[in-house]
Amino acid sequence: MIPTLGLVLLAGVLVGAGVYLVTDRTFTRIVIGLALIGNGSNIALLAAGGAAGAPPILGTDALSSIADPLPQAMILTSIVITMATTAFMLALAFREWILTGGDEVVDDVEDRRLARRAATGRGSERIEDAPETEDEDSGQDEDQADRDDKDEAEGEDAK
Repeated sequence: MIPTLGLVLLAGVLVGAGVYLVTDRTFTRIVIGLALIGNGSNIALLAAGGAAGAPPILGTDALSSIADPLPQAMILTSIVITMATTAFMLALAFREWILTGGDEVVDDVEDRRLARRAATGRGSERIEDAPETEDEDSGQDEDQADRDDKDEAEGEDAK
């Protein structure tokens, strides 16, 4: 019982540290956080598999003493998925480093623009068909707000 408790605590610490790292704004920490979450889930599956038993070969021991092979198969599948996700995120981080020279994740200007359009109730309109209106928050038209967002993003890229 005690080794299982230790595994559960270790899984919780790994997942907690992984979630903390994923919420950071750098790709490197996000990749490490996703790997920690994957390893924590593997350990949680190992702890959920129960106590170790005899090999799952039929006809050698009583069924009650045989280990359940399903958690082991799930862990192997999870390892492959974690490895593929980590490799993909490393490729994205490398691409970001090549393009910008850093690994900080910046805000997407287009996402902010779409969120502002949805908040004003004009999310379903096409941009070409939408009339120019004053932005309630700043008293400027939406196109000027979009240009300000782009200028702000370019300023962050230059840093």
